[in-house]
Amino acid sequence: MPNTKTKRTFVALEPLKPLLPALVVACALLALWFAWSGWQQQRDGGRRATVEQSRDQAVQAIATALASEHKRFADKLADPAFNSAVVSGENARAAELLAAGWPGASKPAVLSPQLDEDYAALPDGSYGRLAALEAALVEGKPVSWVVRDGDSSRLALAAPVGDEERARAVALVLLPLQRITGPVDAVALPGDGYLALRQGRQSLVERGDASLAGGAEALAAAVPGSNLRVAAGIPYPAFAPFGLGALACFIAAGVFALLALLAWRGPRLLARRRSSALDESDEGSSQTLGESMSDDSLAAPATESVPLAAAAAAVAPVILDREIFRAYDIRGIVGKSLDVGVAERIGHAIGSVMHEAGQREIVVGRDGRLSGPDMLEGLITGLRKAGRDVIDIGLAPTPLVYFGAYHLKAGSCVSVTGSHNPPDYNGFKIVIDGETLSGDAITGLYARIAEGRLHVADSEGALEQRDINDDYVQRVATDIQIDRPLKVVVDAGNGVAGELGPAVLRAIGAEVVPLYCEIDGNFPNHHPDPSEPHNLADLIQMVDRLDADLGIAFDGDGDRLGVVTRDGHNIFPDRLLMLFAADVLERNPGAQIIFDVKCTGRLPGYILRHGGSPLMWKTGHSLVKAKMRETGAELAGEMSGHFFFKERWYGFDDGIYSAARLLEILAAQPGRPSDVLDALPDGVSTPEIKVDAPAGDPHAFVERFVGEADFDGARLSTIDGLRVDWPDGWGLVRASNTTPVLVMRFDADSNEAMARITGTFREQLLALDPDLQLPF
Repeated sequence: MPNTKTKRTFVALEPLKPLLPALVVACALLALWFAWSGWQQQRDGGRRATVEQSRDQAVQAIATALASEHKRFADKLADPAFNSAVVSGENARAAELLAAGWPGASKPAVLSPQLDEDYAALPDGSYGRLAALEAALVEGKPVSWVVRDGDSSRLALAAPVGDEERARAVALVLLPLQRITGPVDAVALPGDGYLALRQGRQSLVERGDASLAGGAEALAAAVPGSNLRVAAGIPYPAFAPFGLGALACFIAAGVFALLALLAWRGPRLLARRRSSALDESDEGSSQTLGESMSDDSLAAPATESVPLAAAAAAVAPVILDREIFRAYDIRGIVGKSLDVGVAERIGHAIGSVMHEAGQREIVVGRDGRLSGPDMLEGLITGLRKAGRDVIDIGLAPTPLVYFGAYHLKAGSCVSVTGSHNPPDYNGFKIVIDGETLSGDAITGLYARIAEGRLHVADSEGALEQRDINDDYVQRVATDIQIDRPLKVVVDAGNGVAGELGPAVLRAIGAEVVPLYCEIDGNFPNHHPDPSEPHNLADLIQMVDRLDADLGIAFDGDGDRLGVVTRDGHNIFPDRLLMLFAADVLERNPGAQIIFDVKCTGRLPGYILRHGGSPLMWKTGHSLVKAKMRETGAELAGEMSGHFFFKERWYGFDDGIYSAARLLEILAAQPGRPSDVLDALPDGVSTPEIKVDAPAGDPHAFVERFVGEADFDGARLSTIDGLRVDWPDGWGLVRASNTTPVLVMRFDADSNEAMARITGTFREQLLALDPDLQLPF
């Protein structure tokens, strides 16, 4: 009986014959592409392993060398003759004993713990030497520090001398830098790799391809027991098709090679089978060609077309933690809730929102955290996948990223920053078409990623590198020049504002003394959060020692400002806002001034007396900016140190520009800046008090507190948590939107009023949860 099914099949396939050569070429090219990509990735993996091995060998060798020198140092400090000289006050004799018989040791010194001589030598003296001595006294143990010694660098060892309770003196000795740079020079390194020994942003020694220096922090490893690290770099890794690894690429190459072979052999097999089928037809089939073409069996099976781009988006699933999508921004712990894959998905989601809004260009930058290069790389990859053109301004404070969106006429930007959080945090502050994302817009990004609503462009977006630091400095300096020079100590807390902040203040005419301005993502000296008073202790001490006019502190990404006076007073931001408001209202009578619920109760009256319109609003930089756009306010401020100038500026929070405006105001007034600041209305107030929330859910607790607390006779505000105002003071309990804590603050006209208000709050809070650990 004739095989009619076979005949019909080959008759139907006959029209495909002309396409087979093209299919052969396409499959062969894809096989070569996947094979090449797999080989490249395999090579990159081997190269990375080799460079990491060299890095680890260098770290171990440096740690061993430091341990050896520290042991020699400890032996010297334990020498009875040395201690006898210190007890007798013969510091010069003790210094001689310190260096005796120590090869390479130079410039030994034994100094009083007050370090008066070193401070008196500034600014001509060595800040590095002073930093090492102060670190030894603060930490109460020997430290190592690389310092400048004339035109060269040296390794300084410093240690307190005396018992654990009180240091009689502090000792220091300088050693050749070769003791720690030698191991980097000695290890084997591939020709296309890169190694550097770094302290802060300074590279003490470099090897290999210097063009890789910018991204070397991604593979940096700390040297134990020091503030040093060895950074490592490899060339940009090979592109991974659809996120596939080397093995998957080789498998794909094999599949496409097999398809190419089948397509190449197809015509011959088709001809052979067709001849056989026609022979069978001649023997017994009477079905015509028209009948065969109308046979239902020739109907093509229904298939769903899956575009290649959609297939690519489905590869390499990434686990997202919904908790990192917060009220004001996105923030998580690197290695736990945040990695390169998550950063890429976030970038892809942002790019998809931009696509729907018709926005093409976006500015991106990062702070100084060690995870910054990786997070920025993932973000850029996602944005470009959505077809967005990216302008990368590199290492930049958040205000510089915001400025870039205006200056470069992009309208959108993302700052990769963990703000004031610990070193292992990072995150994203996002602006799209001039609007800072917050609330539902942030959680909407999570929903978009989770539901796969990501736009994949036909072609990848462009990437451009730009440096706009000088443009920012010039823009501020053309707006502000102070009337008289002021001496200012700037503490950047090793955050990313450490270079740009001092540069701006010098450009407007101030004399700047930098403190902890070396950008270091480990934050070795103190946490970069000026809202915590203990983080200002070193700044207060330095302002006093140098008889400076003022102390300025920035947070980790430079969008917040802290201020201390020559007399050691911490001027809280709500009082600074009074000064800013009075200045703005001189030129803009009747202007609206926005402040958050944590600000002093004396602020509204002060604004009214100066002819302004006060408006209290929710805490959160993105929420305040949204309210400014809604109301047209000229100025806003938060108790956390965010200040937003629309008058003469762009309306975003900028700690550096705010510092410049502050110096402008203070320099224009006679007398000491301390006197001007101390004259601002003040009372008794607390800093922010943070209390662990019951069950880790501050919002649920505050909701209960608002519903159940009884403050009879007081004025209540529930804009953000519960604020309770009396004629002589107020108290606040609100839920933090960034951490699982309750945030409280109290302000009163007198100590008696403060005691009454805190006592009333304590009673109400403990009635709701007796286990709360309240510090008041």
